[in-house]
Amino acid sequence: MANAQGPRGPQSGGSGPQGGGKGGKPARTPAQAVFYWGAVVGVWGLIFIVAFFAVFAVDLPDTSKLYDVKRQPSINYLDRSGALVAVRGSQYAPPVDLDKLPAYVPAAFVAIEDRWFYWHLGFNPWGIIRSQLYNITHHGGPLRGGSTITQQLARNLFLTPNQNYRRKAQELILAVWLEAKFSKKEILSLYLNRVYFGAGAYGIEAAAQRYFGKPASQLTIGESALLAGMMKGPSRYSPVSSTDRAARRATVVLDEMVRTHAITAEQRAEAFRTPVRVNPVLANQRAQYFTDWVDDQVRTLVGEPTEDLVVETTLDLPIQAAAEQALARGVAAAQSQGVQQGALVAIDGEGRIRAYVGGARYADSQFDRATMAQRQAGSSFKPFVYLTAMEQGRTPSTPVVDEPLKIGTWEPKNYTNKYLGPITLQTALAQSINTVAARLANEVGTGNVAATARRLGITSHIQLDPSMALGAVEVSPLEMAQAYAPFSNGGFSAHGYGIERIRTASGKVLYDHGVEKANRQAVIGSPALQYMNQMMRQVIVSGTGGKAKVAGFDIAGKTGTTSDYRDAWFVGYTGGFVTAVWVGRDDNTPMKKVTGGGPPAGIWHEFMTAALPRLRTQAIPGGTVEPPPVAAPADPIGDLLSGNPAPTPETPAEKPKTEDIPF
Repeated sequence: MANAQGPRGPQSGGSGPQGGGKGGKPARTPAQAVFYWGAVVGVWGLIFIVAFFAVFAVDLPDTSKLYDVKRQPSINYLDRSGALVAVRGSQYAPPVDLDKLPAYVPAAFVAIEDRWFYWHLGFNPWGIIRSQLYNITHHGGPLRGGSTITQQLARNLFLTPNQNYRRKAQELILAVWLEAKFSKKEILSLYLNRVYFGAGAYGIEAAAQRYFGKPASQLTIGESALLAGMMKGPSRYSPVSSTDRAARRATVVLDEMVRTHAITAEQRAEAFRTPVRVNPVLANQRAQYFTDWVDDQVRTLVGEPTEDLVVETTLDLPIQAAAEQALARGVAAAQSQGVQQGALVAIDGEGRIRAYVGGARYADSQFDRATMAQRQAGSSFKPFVYLTAMEQGRTPSTPVVDEPLKIGTWEPKNYTNKYLGPITLQTALAQSINTVAARLANEVGTGNVAATARRLGITSHIQLDPSMALGAVEVSPLEMAQAYAPFSNGGFSAHGYGIERIRTASGKVLYDHGVEKANRQAVIGSPALQYMNQMMRQVIVSGTGGKAKVAGFDIAGKTGTTSDYRDAWFVGYTGGFVTAVWVGRDDNTPMKKVTGGGPPAGIWHEFMTAALPRLRTQAIPGGTVEPPPVAAPADPIGDLLSGNPAPTPETPAEKPKTEDIPF
């Protein structure tokens, strides 16, 4: 055995003086090992790169269109006095020469977006590794790409914003191509002239003009930091709609500029001391809900625009500002009562929309509650019931009785759960008595009430159940404003509209509302109109709408509260001007006993106090009409003493039937 094992020892060992590898081959030196494994990795890396390009480069976009600029035409919206309300669509400015910009402008973007820009070959491997580690540990959210400025340029020029691995791979390939074709200066120039800054502005020059009203060559360090900070999200970090967030982001940019030696600490401190003023046009760009609303109508009226347009609207910017401020403050003040949102629409007697607010804050929610939300009208629907009754012969002094009532299986209750007994129709409307309105609608016919509401301007579906008398009808604030307009303008219909004229930037008129405007129709006659105005004035003077009173002005209106406190309204008017206010919650859950005479009337009062002095309004037209006197009860003895004959008793045919007696 010993002899058999002896010869195998040296063959199987590798540690003897000859030190070989397998088969007796000598072991590699450290340098040889590095070279060998480097070659292996290189070959496999080359194979990977070839495969990578073979897989992801097959459907790359056409790079020959690098310099093509495609944009939607811009649309400038003007208020009724010609002031700029908003700009929609894309805005490009002529490309800016990088050499004409202050050095800190491009440096701000490099510092915050890609501080290794001047050293990498189009992509940053360490940035990609960090982003992939994040993506692996954060499932379900948006992918992080670790994109360099060159990659962002590739995406903006050639690719879609879809976040997936294929697009990221193509982005990397195109970035390498850009680095091979252009210098760093050319890449940075292309980037600054093409990147999107929000508000329809593409490129640094358009952004400087839109946000600060100056050319990019005059940007300050602080302004440059604000614009660079927007690259993380143009809408989220907008200096217009998200001022605080944009300021915090700009501070981060300034810190990075100091860190990369783009500016000094003293320049950073000076930037903090120098206030940044956003272009007043954008800073006061308030009517976002209104602009969204009319923007959709432009396409309907003139088709998809093929050139820049100018839209002249009915809006009054100072009044619009007052409306937005009043609504925002009113909703904020009533948050403890469960108020979450609100809407306000103000129109004049011709139907021109002068103020339009679809929510408390556009930056938080773009859902337009002025026209898109359908909410129950509550008692603000009652004027249509009373108008129908006036047109059938009742008067404000018609006597009625507030008492328990049952119509079929429905038993309406008053808000106070109390009953006033004998009262007049005027008192019943002023105090918003539910039982009287329900009985009145039942007598005049819910179908007739619906016809009245539709004649005045309600366009939504109106159900005919007895509960419709108390406002179990879903409407929008715009509908309510235009339906109350006939009370304010002498009895004429007034369909709310927002566009007066559409023309091209060169002056060609494409649409003119005045040309297509039909003659106004009378929808309320006398004396019903005068009776209704008389009664709705009393809502303010002695009824549920006292909080809306504006001293020195002829005011009338109606509160509205649903039985479960899900909706609260105040719709009021003066001569030729109507404002409808609604508050509630988007999820349609109840508020905490919020009534129309509370926050909505308060918002209405604040807005109208600011708006009325600008409007030159007059008293509500139509004057007053005295109702016919109520006949005194018969007094046969007194008549005999005075020499007057006693009245002849009514015959059975002349006596009203029991079911015809109002109450």
